[in-house]
Amino acid sequence: MEKLTQQEEDAMRAVWRTGEGNIKAFMEYLDEPIPPYTTLASTIKNLEKKGYVVSRMVGNTLLYAPEISEEAYKHKFLGGVVKDYFENSYKELVNFFVEKNKISTEELKEIIDLIEGKKS
Repeated sequence: MEKLTQQEEDAMRAVWRTGEGNIKAFMEYLDEPIPPYTTLASTIKNLEKKGYVVSRMVGNTLLYAPEISEEAYKHKFLGGVVKDYFENSYKELVNFFVEKNKISTEELKEIIDLIEGKKS
């Protein structure tokens, strides 16, 4: 599984939100600025070549669906970020966000509650 470009990630988020659909359906789930139809169609075709989406013909309409789940993609690439930039330590990742004031005390408490809830 290769890392996607920002444009490809945006398109994949639209595919994941839609589930299965055509290019026009995906456009409804894109953030501004929305790329032209032809640009999105080309990006989706590239995602198909890379194995991220599959297509099927229904009548005269080509429908696309995710081949890789959003969870699997996040797992693969977040793990890589932690390994490459945080010495394979999720603690270092959280500490980075704390130092940059990107995570609040309340959010940290929620994380602790989630962890403690998993231990029960």
